[in-house]
Amino acid sequence: MKTQISIALLTSLLALSPAAHANFSVNVGAINVNPDNSSSAINEAPTLGLKGDSDTQLGITVDYAFNDQWVLELIAATPFSHDVNGTGGLAGNKIADIKQLPPSLVAQYHFLDTSYALRPFIGVGINYTAFFDEQPSQALKATLGTDDVEVKLDDSFGFMAQVGANYKIDKNWGLHAMVSIMDIDTDATVYANGAKALTSTVELDPVVAMFGVRYSF
Repeated sequence: MKTQISIALLTSLLALSPAAHANFSVNVGAINVNPDNSSSAINEAPTLGLKGDSDTQLGITVDYAFNDQWVLELIAATPFSHDVNGTGGLAGNKIADIKQLPPSLVAQYHFLDTSYALRPFIGVGINYTAFFDEQPSQALKATLGTDDVEVKLDDSFGFMAQVGANYKIDKNWGLHAMVSIMDIDTDATVYANGAKALTSTVELDPVVAMFGVRYSF
């Protein structure tokens, strides 16, 4: 279900202008999501905290150029998996495994003109992050004293900023690199035996970096 979000967005963007395929470029490569290193406090126990680790997946971005300078980019990827680890009194313990997809839509401004092989750009946009398949760890179950433990993370909307560059090798092929900062905050709730046990507002705010090959139609 969650994977279909990115596929649907890609399909919508490709359908913007069927007659204008020359305006489209596709970038494929490695994309890394690295959450902020600071921890988010557990509300019921502020000396305890949570933070997520980084993950690298296959990234796919689609660019639609309105003109030589302005481009709309859709960022998609295969699902990211993160270990949520404890901090403070929970340091050294894995709390949960989570998966997420952060499809994003970015308006980019490209510097220089199309005669230059290397063209830097900046962008701003929005991202929607869908969390799913949250799995509590054995350490969390032991801490709460039950195997009936459920972890839920709310989906998130946020802003993002981006810098990057495209390098043109020939008419069709090139290289693509970008770094984005995303505002991703989620409310995490842990249930034990069906009752709410722990809550935390987790500020992931990751740095997202991608490097890949580029094909322009």
